[in-house]
Amino acid sequence: MEQPVTVGRAGHRADRSLGAEPEPTHATETPEALADLVGESLTARVTLDEQGRVTGWNTGAERLLGYSARQMTGRPAAGLLAEPIPARGGPPAFAGLPRWSGDVALRHHDGRKLTVRVLAHHRAPGTGAPAWLLLSALTRRQSPPALDESLVSWSFTQSPCCALALYDTRLRLRRANEGMQQAMALTEEEMLGLRVSEIVDDEAGARAERSMARVLRTGEMQYEENYLRAPGETREHAWSVFESALRDAEGTIQGVCLSAHDMTEQFWARKRLQLIAEAGRRIGATLDVRRTAEELTDVIVPALADFVSVDLVAALDDVPEPPARVLPADGPLLLRRVALRSVTPGAPESVVAAGQVDAYPEGSAPYESLRAGRATLHEVTDPAFAAWLAHDAERAAKIGAFGIHSVMTVPLVARGVTLGVAFLLRYRNPDPFRHDDLVLARELAARAAVSIDNARRYTRERTTAVTLQRSLLPRRLPRQAAVEVASRYLPAGGHAGVGGDWFDVIPLSGARVALVVGDVVGHGLHASATMGRLRTAVRTLADIDLPCDELLTHLDDLVTRLSVEGEDGESGETSGDLGATCLYAVYDPVSRRCCFAGAGHPMPAVVSPDGTVELIDLPPAPPLGMGGLPHEATEVVLPEGSLLALYTNGLIENRDRDVDAGVHRLREALARPAPSLDALCDTVLAGLLPPRPADDVALLVARTRALDASQVATWAVPDDPSAVAQTRKDVVAQLERWGLSDAVFVTELVVSELVTNAIRHARPPIQLRLINDNTLICEVSDGGNTAPHLRRARTYDEGGRGLLLVAQLTERWGTRQSTTGKTIWAEQTLPLK
Repeated sequence: MEQPVTVGRAGHRADRSLGAEPEPTHATETPEALADLVGESLTARVTLDEQGRVTGWNTGAERLLGYSARQMTGRPAAGLLAEPIPARGGPPAFAGLPRWSGDVALRHHDGRKLTVRVLAHHRAPGTGAPAWLLLSALTRRQSPPALDESLVSWSFTQSPCCALALYDTRLRLRRANEGMQQAMALTEEEMLGLRVSEIVDDEAGARAERSMARVLRTGEMQYEENYLRAPGETREHAWSVFESALRDAEGTIQGVCLSAHDMTEQFWARKRLQLIAEAGRRIGATLDVRRTAEELTDVIVPALADFVSVDLVAALDDVPEPPARVLPADGPLLLRRVALRSVTPGAPESVVAAGQVDAYPEGSAPYESLRAGRATLHEVTDPAFAAWLAHDAERAAKIGAFGIHSVMTVPLVARGVTLGVAFLLRYRNPDPFRHDDLVLARELAARAAVSIDNARRYTRERTTAVTLQRSLLPRRLPRQAAVEVASRYLPAGGHAGVGGDWFDVIPLSGARVALVVGDVVGHGLHASATMGRLRTAVRTLADIDLPCDELLTHLDDLVTRLSVEGEDGESGETSGDLGATCLYAVYDPVSRRCCFAGAGHPMPAVVSPDGTVELIDLPPAPPLGMGGLPHEATEVVLPEGSLLALYTNGLIENRDRDVDAGVHRLREALARPAPSLDALCDTVLAGLLPPRPADDVALLVARTRALDASQVATWAVPDDPSAVAQTRKDVVAQLERWGLSDAVFVTELVVSELVTNAIRHARPPIQLRLINDNTLICEVSDGGNTAPHLRRARTYDEGGRGLLLVAQLTERWGTRQSTTGKTIWAEQTLPLK
């Protein structure tokens, strides 16, 4: 069997030894120059199509097998086989692999059989190249010459890829290449005979020596990563270290090879990527400007700098939008320090405390950085930086005291608007800031600037929404006799923003009072504005004394119309999803009856005088805006001194507990004794809410009062005009008993007018009622459904002036419908007793 053809040289170039002088190459590696360098004819190259026909045949193939290219082109390559191709891997054309290698028996043109080592490449379809490329190197028939040992020596000493050192079985250095000598800043002669732990007086050296001892004991290769600062270097280096055994011909370990690859650039690049990833996780976790700035400082110190401050343009404090020009037309740049952090506790190197405003003149590092619109690097010895310090003695003293040597200023820019600047210092870290640090700082500052701008915009919108919300809520609850009230409104503390929760207390006729609590779906300005519209609508509908259920029906229609407006409007803010819940209650201190009607709202709680807490079970009803279903009213009689609690769902619901648990805690809080209603409100909020509630909360508590029977006088009036005189006499007598003689004249006129109108224009039964409380209320009820209206009588009209007279003489008047008719009422203000 002939020797396989292996890599070698043939022809006139085969006589050149591996150590011979290389032939000169062209300055530019053109295809022709490269072919001349490698000796194109030293390899037999054959290309085949998918059917196995020869499509290419070079001079090397002609020299190997004796056939010319003209003879072989278009012929099946299988005709050259002297023996079938071994089964291992299968024939190249059917191997199904991108590459195949093996020995192939071929027939020379003169009939000789040649065993040739073939490497076959299968090209992917569609590349435009032949399907197969077959290669075989040409060589002489004898064994290849021995490799020149000079190459081995040169490869060890001159290897540019890694630092290499050879140690004997005593772990004493015997050889070190140029890379190792440069890395250690020592010559081979200076390290000869020393242990690695003696050459590197560091934990890294001791760790490497332990690994080398493990190699001697087990024969297994060891790997580790070492981090150390090379002599004369200011920057920490990262090394990827391999320790492997050196064996003789019998396999006995005769030493250890230590190869160290400098991975410093990859190490620092990885650290920068890790820092950027950490910044992505930590910066912007809240929508708070100060906290976002603090998150940036937490990421930077100590990973990138020994001190960092975040200073925002002071002009942002008082304007809704950042000014177009950041730098002042004249005078210094004013920056407010929002956050700072240092490797030294207390940040004693800082000249400006958090929250303070400092002035930076033209020529200062922050001023010039914002003027240029880019991050800048400074050494404290730079002429421009030194010129600034020459006019700032305090800052210069701090720099000298702490040994600050490197400074970096990075503008904070988001959406094309400059918000401020980050100021980075180094003094404990001996390395000056480099360009890579500048790129990293710019990336971190850009991420933080967007988050700061988001937080600033959110804060501005939230402040506007809270202001609008509070302006739409009652600033002080109106004075009335039916109930004693206290309230709380707490805006959301999370990212959701201010919602549309509201409450109201509305005095009604007949000494009654309406208590309202509602919640608009959604958050932000639109929810607050919608809440204002609904609150106004409730007050308007309550003013005409609509029954509870009817009022909610009208309010439901309003919400439906608002939803349609949102669908048809240009802004589309509501997108047809507007909804709200509401609870409306009317309490009458004369009868002690309280009427409730709800629309998808949490049930009210009632605390009886003995401390028992119960929920009023209202008929289920959908939220406002759903439409289609009627709202029902529930009426209960409350003992005097009962406590009503009306609230929104933010009080009892949160992500950490369900509604039932919230209701249970509410009942417990309401049952606790409290010195006042305000104190009770604080107790309820403290017992049910986290420090930063995720939803708005409105709470309204009311303690009921009852009017004594002696404060109410009622008469049944006959349906006869002659009864008016007797009625006036009865009223005068009652006023005298109450000690209200000063109100007799006006009350006589009002009673006379209202009773006369009821007898003339309405139906019986007719009833007169006087209520003596903080005001004097006169009510005339009848069985008619027509309501009077105020008009201006003409000069010669005989009637039409009575109701105008009532309106002029009383504080207010009105009418309300009932299931049996109507009631006309008028209210007088009584002199203070």
